[in-house]
Amino acid sequence: MIVCHCTQISDHEIHAAIDWMRTADPDTIITPGKIYHALGKRADCGGCMPLFLDTMRHSASLGVAPPILRAKTDSMKGHPDEGRRQGYRVSQRRVAV
Repeated sequence: MIVCHCTQISDHEIHAAIDWMRTADPDTIITPGKIYHALGKRADCGGCMPLFLDTMRHSASLGVAPPILRAKTDSMKGHPDEGRRQGYRVSQRRVAV
C-alpha cells in the first residue's frame, strides 16, 4: 500500500527501513525523518504523516530503545520542579523594591 503519494513510499519500504535501522543500531530512536532519510527521500506536504506514523507503530521492529525507558529515574518521581533550584522560574524570584 502506498503511504506517501508525494514520494511514492509504500508500507513495505517503511517496514524494511525500520528493520534495517534496528539491525544496524538496536538502540537507535527511529523517527519519520530518519526513515525518509534512509529511503533517500524528503517529506513534501505532510498529509501522509498520520498514516506514516500508524504504519510505523505497526512494525514489529519499532520498539523504544531501552536507555530512553530508563532515563527517568525513580528519585525524581513526583518531584514538582524536576530537581531544579527553588527559584529557577522568573515568577518565583523576589524583586528588589
